[in-house]
Amino acid sequence: MPCGGRAPKIAIEQPLQRDHAMTQQDLARTFHALHVAGRPLVLFNAWDAGSARAIAAGGAKAIATGSWSVAAANGFDDGERLPLDLALGNLARIVDAVELPVSIDLESGYGTSPDEVGRTVARAIDAGAIGCNLEDSFPHDGGLRAIEESAQRIAAARQAAEEKGVAFFINARTDVYFQKDAAKNEAANIEMTIERAQAYAKAGASGLFVPGLAAPDSIRRVVEVSPLPVNIMVMDDTPSLAELAALGVARVSHGPGPYSRAMAQLTEAARAALEMDQA
Repeated sequence: MPCGGRAPKIAIEQPLQRDHAMTQQDLARTFHALHVAGRPLVLFNAWDAGSARAIAAGGAKAIATGSWSVAAANGFDDGERLPLDLALGNLARIVDAVELPVSIDLESGYGTSPDEVGRTVARAIDAGAIGCNLEDSFPHDGGLRAIEESAQRIAAARQAAEEKGVAFFINARTDVYFQKDAAKNEAANIEMTIERAQAYAKAGASGLFVPGLAAPDSIRRVVEVSPLPVNIMVMDDTPSLAELAALGVARVSHGPGPYSRAMAQLTEAARAALEMDQA
């Protein structure tokens, strides 16, 4: 402690006041416009208001949450184990903390029926979201839903958004590449992905998210045929951003990577501090 027994003053950053000059609809339209094939929108996924502010300060054009990271930050496993009320409360705090479009990862939509998915999306819009991810897999085991069922859930989400009067960006995520037999037949993977892209576009989706898709030739093929702008997730074998741009990708997500790296750095910093204290 410094001389005189006074603790050092710590500068506390004041909460960022959201600029309400841009309406939710303005932010939604801005988010749509950021999806340009060959000039991908980079989303360095956030998990709470603090991380969202840090990412915004780094120059982000939009904020997107990642369900795995949000769940982990709150002590839950992924797979809709994080209570929806908690997920939406977290979303609302992020929306209030930044002046950027905010998209939420809603996993499979927190509902067993299309109507329930629609209600989830309506609540997300009420909390300030201008977009979401919707997966076509079951949260309990990751198995794929039938195309028709997934399309109905997307259609319900679109109807909810239209009733709210927001140009909501529905990023339809297909988990084709996360299936147990995905590595066996790349041609079949591409065919399934394209079939789902076409069905989801007709149902009202705005974008196609294909995590696990990494081979350049496969990315090129999907981009060429997909009626929706394509979103790729950064993984160990993902091509560079420049390569993804050249392949025509419109959106690049970092998924759980930012949270995992931040926590690893925190662990190392804590270890160093504690070792010094014990020395």
